[in-house]
Amino acid sequence: MPRPQNRSQSFDRRRFLVASGLATTAALTSGPARAAANDRMRVAFIGVGGRGGANLATITRTGQVDVAAICDIDSRTLSRIGEVYPKAKRFSDFRQLYDQVGGDIDAAVVSTTEHTHAYATMPALQLGKHVYCEKPLAYNVYETRRITEAAAEAGVVTQMGTQIHAGNNYHRVVELIQSGAIGDVSEAHVWVSRAWGLQSQAEAKAHKDRLFVDSRPTEAMTPPEYLDWDLWLGPAPKRPYHDVYFPGPNWYRWWGFANGTMSDLGSHWNDLPYWALKLDAPKTVEAFGIPPHPEIAPASMTAVYEYGARGDMPPVKMTWYQGTHKPQIWTDGGIPKWGSGVLFVGSKGMLLSDYGKHVLLPEDKFTDFQPPEPFVPDSPGHHQEWVKACRGEGQTASPFSYAGPLTEANHLGNVAYRVGEKIHWDAANMQCIGCPQAEPFLRRQPREGWSLG
Repeated sequence: MPRPQNRSQSFDRRRFLVASGLATTAALTSGPARAAANDRMRVAFIGVGGRGGANLATITRTGQVDVAAICDIDSRTLSRIGEVYPKAKRFSDFRQLYDQVGGDIDAAVVSTTEHTHAYATMPALQLGKHVYCEKPLAYNVYETRRITEAAAEAGVVTQMGTQIHAGNNYHRVVELIQSGAIGDVSEAHVWVSRAWGLQSQAEAKAHKDRLFVDSRPTEAMTPPEYLDWDLWLGPAPKRPYHDVYFPGPNWYRWWGFANGTMSDLGSHWNDLPYWALKLDAPKTVEAFGIPPHPEIAPASMTAVYEYGARGDMPPVKMTWYQGTHKPQIWTDGGIPKWGSGVLFVGSKGMLLSDYGKHVLLPEDKFTDFQPPEPFVPDSPGHHQEWVKACRGEGQTASPFSYAGPLTEANHLGNVAYRVGEKIHWDAANMQCIGCPQAEPFLRRQPREGWSLG
């Protein structure tokens, strides 16, 4: 199969901006795997339990897709889904899937664990197939950049699974911010109440749930007979099976397999300011929380991003809060205390949003405000727009050209947290300037037998 060259080290700024798709509606909508309008797409579904099962159900519901192959490391799930789609070829190893049926499919849907996203996605891109990949796009900055580059070279239709991106509420917020409803935005604050990860040591010991263990288990367990533990580990360093890792969402909190709340919910919540404010690569990132743990992501933390001017938009500071951390204006009661939200602070007012609603503040100032005419097109649905784009009908709204830089920025919040200092980001060269200790958190060597090509 064709393999794009690894040019990450010489990836200059101009090419980074092109590949990252700063025009927020840009999409990769042409490619060798494009299905004709009257054809049904043959799709391989990699990861078909949980989120993967939901993706499979939604995409097949369009009536335009044939399930050509399914893949899962859980034999129970593979058998159950295989009974529903008896014509689909079954695999436990996606490498074998691509080797055996890669030439016969039009597209792949990747819904594996975070640490295998890039490895399940890259072969499809190298084969010139369309890809839908769950969020986050990849496990670290390096893998994310490689996938972004490969998608640009393949010229196929891509979509990251940020389903709320298709919601009308996000569309209206983007229109309000970009049309200047609250003036020039100098601050954005994003907070989520979910706290998957390590709390303070006292809280961790007081909590009885097994998810709140505060160190890597030393004893090994025998994997369930239905689980291929070695395949589940994939490119991650080998370690004995334990049920604090599997099943999900246990693995989200372990650095070895994921990046905690930030890379998970950051894909959804940071998406809104990233889109509305036309953000690109941050100039600096600084993070705060309990001392970083070598094994487990934090339950609560704050990350502060500084972005330069973008066109006619001024520099902006964006702050992420998770768990118990909240913006000061929220704590002081200066805004409604929504459990999770995004606050834009502009020269003419503020805008507060969550997934399904938004409000301009102070409300009395905007009593007679008339919103702009809609200019962000309504979506037929996040999955449906990917299927339609693969068939040459429209575009995707969260292609890898957009989702890649968003994912990189989210990962950098964790990088800054783990090194414990403010990082200055050189996006073109994928380096934290003057901070060599960040390198292990930007990339890692995959286990033998695993490669991005």
